[in-house]
Amino acid sequence: MTTKRAMPRRGAFTLIELLVVIAVIAVLMAILMPALSRAREQGKRAVCLSNVKQFGLAWVMYADENDQLIVNSCTVENTEGHPNPSNKKEPCWLNFHPDWTDVERRIQGIQDGAMWPYVGQLKIYKCPTGIRGEVNTYAIVDCMNGAMVSIPGIPSGTYIRRRSQIKRPGERMVFVDEGKTSPQSWTIHYDRPAWWDTPPVRHGYGTNFSFADGHAEYWKWRDARTGKYADGAAEYASLPDNPDIQRVQRAAWGKLGYEP
Repeated sequence: MTTKRAMPRRGAFTLIELLVVIAVIAVLMAILMPALSRAREQGKRAVCLSNVKQFGLAWVMYADENDQLIVNSCTVENTEGHPNPSNKKEPCWLNFHPDWTDVERRIQGIQDGAMWPYVGQLKIYKCPTGIRGEVNTYAIVDCMNGAMVSIPGIPSGTYIRRRSQIKRPGERMVFVDEGKTSPQSWTIHYDRPAWWDTPPVRHGYGTNFSFADGHAEYWKWRDARTGKYADGAAEYASLPDNPDIQRVQRAAWGKLGYEP
């Protein structure tokens, strides 16, 4: 008698095994995706920090080449406290008007600005997390040769016109990653514990700053009410016990204009 040879069985997943594999992959993705997202955001934050550092160094170089006169931090010519633009003595660091909706006009405003010879790469003007259509996300704080009569309660001589006026440059803020281009310089109140412009909440609940000695830092906000005010909760604009307000005021103005 002859016997039939047994045919080898073909290996295959059962339905249950396939579902188990899919479930394992889903669990791994759920674990890895937040970590990948954080790593991607940290990479963007690092690029932004490098940008504001380059601006800080360029700001120092501009002062060194202009008899210690720091750049006009406004974005609109003939701003409060600055000479008429016809004499060309104090051009804005970049030019911007809210009516300039087209990207080409905004780019031209950057290239016509006083900082373009020192920071001549367009990509440095925008944080990687910037919104679509924006070409600049950075601003200079008001105290550093900005609009000079808009904030009440500021004593004479508080605004910085020359870098030689700054006593502790490593503690004095210059550039801030605001997240958009402002018609003027970025500012905060001097004589009361209150925000003026909206605090920028970026890069994991904080933002990047550069300082008058050229270095840059990432500051993470400590008070949850800072973010709530940035989201539109007006009742958090003035808070005597908000450490974020006092920290930014000291860096922006050099001191508090009130007793904390």
